[in-house]
Amino acid sequence: MTDMPGLAHSVDNVPHSRIRELAEVAMSMDGVLRLYFGESNLPTPDYIKQAAIKALADGYTFYTENAGLPSLRRAIAGHYRKWHGVELDPESEIVITASGVQALNVSLRAMLDPGDEALVLTPAWPNGSSIIAMANAVARQIPHPLDGDRYHIDFTALEAAAGPRTRLLLYTSPSNPLGWVATEDEQQRLLDFCRAHGLWLVADEVYDRLYYAGGALGQPVPSILKKATRDDAVAVIHSFSKSYCMTGWRVGWLVARRDLGLKATQLNEFIISHAPSFAQKAAETALECGEAELSGMLQRLKENRDFCLSALRAMPCVTVPEPDGAFYLFPKIDGLTDSFDFCRRLLMETKVGLAPGVAFGAGGEGSVRICYAADRSILEPAMERLGKFLRAG
Repeated sequence: MTDMPGLAHSVDNVPHSRIRELAEVAMSMDGVLRLYFGESNLPTPDYIKQAAIKALADGYTFYTENAGLPSLRRAIAGHYRKWHGVELDPESEIVITASGVQALNVSLRAMLDPGDEALVLTPAWPNGSSIIAMANAVARQIPHPLDGDRYHIDFTALEAAAGPRTRLLLYTSPSNPLGWVATEDEQQRLLDFCRAHGLWLVADEVYDRLYYAGGALGQPVPSILKKATRDDAVAVIHSFSKSYCMTGWRVGWLVARRDLGLKATQLNEFIISHAPSFAQKAAETALECGEAELSGMLQRLKENRDFCLSALRAMPCVTVPEPDGAFYLFPKIDGLTDSFDFCRRLLMETKVGLAPGVAFGAGGEGSVRICYAADRSILEPAMERLGKFLRAG
């Protein structure tokens, strides 16, 4: 009798999400203050919902192009023209995907062969490293060092980690979980590094509109596309989830050099075919009509950030830099060596749900992630309970 077939080795290399592991415990409990997931508790705005209803009534229930509706791709091209002064070809350089994570998946799969290596700046959303593992490649994680009150990029470590099988560098700005935003000098150095080593540069810019250090709220973080040429090996990952409260809609996009854009379009057919047609129309409306809602949300997020920063800095043994973007705080707790156990005990004893820093890869242990996109009615008791828990030792 032959042996029973087993699972592929590549899936064995993909760890279970420690965030989801903790969340599954929390979801079985009542009254938990949930700050572990990366989403606002605001519902999708009504104007987006109404656009989806209209799209359904108008017959947007059929297949679309694998690259997505031409009208949405043109709207995204207009977005880059307006906010970044970048001209893109919506026919070949923009691909609509069923979520930002699918944009990341299809782009990394198009770049990596089995045995290749990828450099990943961490702490970071774990999906990037897991997708690399699913491609039978290896993620080399390079932690962001904390120097004073700001995280930086360790370019010396990047140089040391680059080898003959290295194919790409993945970074996130604004960062999940750090809230760190790459300076224009750091962007240029990353681009120069990738040019010198013949690497793809993959920029996760999903949180670009959630930025507090610009000239005005709502002004996006400058995109790496402003520095790249049309021939550079650069891919940008984006999504409607965070800026427009559309996490459950699963619509994102990829901006890439023409060859990658065309290949990603082809691969879409074998992964998802295309994002839902009526959701694409709703996303188009979000781009066209969403500035007022976005401005109001940003003001609320900044106030939440400042409230949580003040509360955390009054707690013992806590160090927390001020984040410039996204909607996370990543406080470091002196002496903490098992952030998952800390978050589990905090959950069981106080019903406050945070994400353990260890979930975000190298450099994450010793910290916890707090999503401050929740209502103040959740944040205020959560900060009070966390402070009491820390003061109790």
